[in-house]
Amino acid sequence: MTVMTRKNAIACAFAAVAWAALAPAPAAPPYAVSHALPEPVVFAPGVISTGDDESHPTFTPDGRMLYFLRNTPLFDHWTVVVSRFVDGRWSTPEVAPFSGRFNDADVAFSPDGSSLYFISDRPAAPGGKSRDDTDVWMMRKTADGWSEARHLDAVSSPGYEWFPTVTDDGTLYFGSARRDGNRGPAGTSDLWRSRLVDGRYTEPENLGDVINTSGQDIEAWVAPDESYIIFSSKGRADSRGNYDLYISYRRGETWSEPQNLGDTVNSEGWEFGARMSPDGRYLFFTSNRKMFERPLERRLSYPELIDMLHSPGNGLRDIYQVDASVLPAAPDRVP
Repeated sequence: MTVMTRKNAIACAFAAVAWAALAPAPAAPPYAVSHALPEPVVFAPGVISTGDDESHPTFTPDGRMLYFLRNTPLFDHWTVVVSRFVDGRWSTPEVAPFSGRFNDADVAFSPDGSSLYFISDRPAAPGGKSRDDTDVWMMRKTADGWSEARHLDAVSSPGYEWFPTVTDDGTLYFGSARRDGNRGPAGTSDLWRSRLVDGRYTEPENLGDVINTSGQDIEAWVAPDESYIIFSSKGRADSRGNYDLYISYRRGETWSEPQNLGDTVNSEGWEFGARMSPDGRYLFFTSNRKMFERPLERRLSYPELIDMLHSPGNGLRDIYQVDASVLPAAPDRVP
């Protein structure tokens, strides 16, 4: 290389560094915050999280749309709604085009955003009656939006199916109260997975005794590369209350002993419906924890009482966000 060539190369390198310094930084996703979130906070209070019952948040892969549930207080009817991030704020939610009639819930996207999954008690055949349980349904992205919902026969059963999650290779993880292979008595849920082979889902396989117990094991979010799983469980010895969130790491076909996410995340209430943000920086989940102390510090006026009863933290379900740093590290060894 000649002296002049070396000078040109150095000049080009300096120019590239200068250009990189001047170029605008990539825009942060709309759910990102400028400060640390070492403890859970209510997400988008007043718009997403209100005094009503909200749960099961799911962002589109670009982070600019949020699908979640608006529910009856008894949690016996669920509707999928969607909010868009427009002009620097989350829009007033609208009922998702595929929801609003039947019990629909638990939206999930394939990692590339080409498919949308959800559960529903809608009839499997047109014109039929709504089901007594819920099954998994799927829609494909089209030039005009989304295709008609398709019932996934291969993973359905006479029991309830819950909370689908799809990995990079198309494997579908879900909860199910099916009896064949379940660890607990009738009515309890185990976590299952079905591989996608040649465009078809294989016979579901139970995740085994390390993950599943004789109690309720539900709503597993699985990392796209299947390196770890976050799920909700009820009845384990280290439970803080009702449903707690746990994490387990995968090594080959083996899962590590699930670790409780601890008092920072879990409470005496229910914690469930957990999903990581698309960039992996935040954990979003649902909780019905109460946000006020009992007894109160002082006597409330009637307007103050109404405001408290109609605000997040009133005992109904709300959506929370916390830094991913709350997740325990993977153990050095997986048995």
